[in-house]
Parts: sequence; structure tokens; C-alpha cells
Amino acid sequence: MPKDATFHQQLIEKLRTLIRSRNFAPGAKFLTEREIAALFETSRPTANKALSSLVSEGLLEFRQGAGTFVRESVLDYDLQRLVSFTDKARAVGRKPGTEVITFQKLKAAEASADVTTALQVSAQEPLLHLERVRLADGLPVIYEHRYVIARHCPGMTKTDAKGSLYGFWTTKCQLTLSGAEEIIHAVNATKAQASRLKVPVGTACFLIIATGYIDGDKPLWREQTLYRADVYEFRNRIGGVSAAGPALGQIRTAKEP
Repeated sequence: MPKDATFHQQLIEKLRTLIRSRNFAPGAKFLTEREIAALFETSRPTANKALSSLVSEGLLEFRQGAGTFVRESVLDYDLQRLVSFTDKARAVGRKPGTEVITFQKLKAAEASADVTTALQVSAQEPLLHLERVRLADGLPVIYEHRYVIARHCPGMTKTDAKGSLYGFWTTKCQLTLSGAEEIIHAVNATKAQASRLKVPVGTACFLIIATGYIDGDKPLWREQTLYRADVYEFRNRIGGVSAAGPALGQIRTAKEP
């Protein structure tokens, strides 16, 4: 890596540390590019570039005519890779927690057809059903239903379900998580969902329906997970326009009332 690029990454990491320190609470005004240049003995363009990188990451925000501020405690969902909620919460200075509502073993026949089809299992295949609420600093932010093929994670307990599932699967079970296929919907919380997330009925949320895979294309889990839209934002970076090709999405025709 070129020397300039190395310094740039080191500067960004130092600024991340400052952002997460007690000196800069969420919403507080951050250092100016002039202050960064003086503090770290660099140029203002380099300082500006580092600030821009942290804005892109969602850690800072520019306010026209006011300066750069530490973003309020918004959690972001990475659309390009699997990231543990536990790791994500800690990265933005929030304490992760988990309330396990349901942890039970059942046969696939007891789950919905959507689950058995996605997991490609027979009716007698043992599954683990997890119902969890994820918390950040004690605030419920995610409500999750997940079905997992039990034979891939023998010995898994309710205690294990209180932590990072990705961490448990990759370390204790020695599984290689190869990714997930996701569909994201904008929804309004039902009465039951609102109760779990402690929000008013009808609150805007993101619903993710996903199938996760190991070793390339072997299904491991199926989930329906609800994210509070006032706490989460979904971030992604896409490439430029390429040659015409088949559409990868679909447009639904609105139903007549």
C-alpha cells in the first residue's frame, strides 16, 4: 500500500477512535478540517478527505453552514456482507443485548411451507426455532424469527442464542458462512411486533426475509427480521451504469382498493 494511502487509513482510524470517545457525544460538533490538520500534522485536503470517508461510513454528518457533527446513534445495515449485530452495535459505541423469547427444537413439518422450501429439508428434519429481540443500550431495535437446521449446529443452547449467532456458528460449529439472499420490505409494525419493539402500532419498519447459506449454497437458516426504521438505515454503494441486460428486480402492480 502506498505511503499516502497508509497514512490516510491511519488518520481515519484515529478519528474513529475520537468519535467513539467520551469527548464527542452523539450530536456533538466534531473537529474541523483545520483542527484535524493541525492536530495530526497533515494538510487540510487530507483532513477533508478523511472527514468525507467518515461521513460515507455514517459516523459523521455534514450540516450546511454549521460544520461536521457526530451522528446520532443510528445503526446501519450492510447490504454487501454479513455483519454481526453484536459487532455493529459495539462499533458505534452501543451496548448490545439479546432477549431470547423462544428457543425450541421442532420438526420441519411444524414450520411453514416457506421455511421448509427455503431450507430444502424434509418434513422430519429437526430445526431450531429462535425468536429474539436485539437491544442496543437496552432499546429494542430488532425483532427476529429464525429457523436453523439443527444438525449443522449440534449442542446449541438458549445461552448461545443470547450472543452473536454468526460468532457461534463460525467458531464453535466451524461453519463457513457464504452469504444470504435477502428481500427487504417497508412495513408497518403490527400490534404484536410493536409490543416487542416497544413502539406504537403502525410504526415504520424494515422487514428482511432471508435465507442464509454455508459452504456456498447449502441453506442453514431462514429468517423474518423486523428492524426499527427510526434506528436503522440501510447503506450500500453501487457501481456505474453498464450495458443493458436483464432486470434483477421487479415492480409490483398496486392492488386496487
